[in-house]
Amino acid sequence: MPPDTGRPGKLSLIVYSGAFDKVHYALATAAAAIATNTPVTLFFTMDAIACVTRTVDGVPGWHTVAAEDGRTGAVVDAGFAERGVATFEELVGACVELGATFMVCDMGLRAKDIDRAALRDDVPFVEGGLVTFLNDARADGAMLFI
Repeated sequence: MPPDTGRPGKLSLIVYSGAFDKVHYALATAAAAIATNTPVTLFFTMDAIACVTRTVDGVPGWHTVAAEDGRTGAVVDAGFAERGVATFEELVGACVELGATFMVCDMGLRAKDIDRAALRDDVPFVEGGLVTFLNDARADGAMLFI
């Protein structure tokens, strides 16, 4: 048995808020956790689902999602890039590359009338709902609601 580091054995994030900056921080938290060998599941539901979609012309959904200060995700993200802060795409890419589990809530898709085909095709989504997410969590893990 590995020594107890005081860290959770898994991080399960419920990404509920549709505010760009909150979703960006959820991705940053997930990337940091998985980079330090903590398995991560990101469960996108309700307004946060828009951040992991693409428009018909291929524009990432997060571009038009508002941040808490009212600016669009694209504007906030451009400022992050200028200041050397990881961008939304860099964080999604890191999470995918490092093996984070991405789930999208079936109930959230129905509630927001979003077709599964609108989800990003470069992110391997696990199908499921709350039961799937809760079964994926671990007793020695931590759960955050963002």
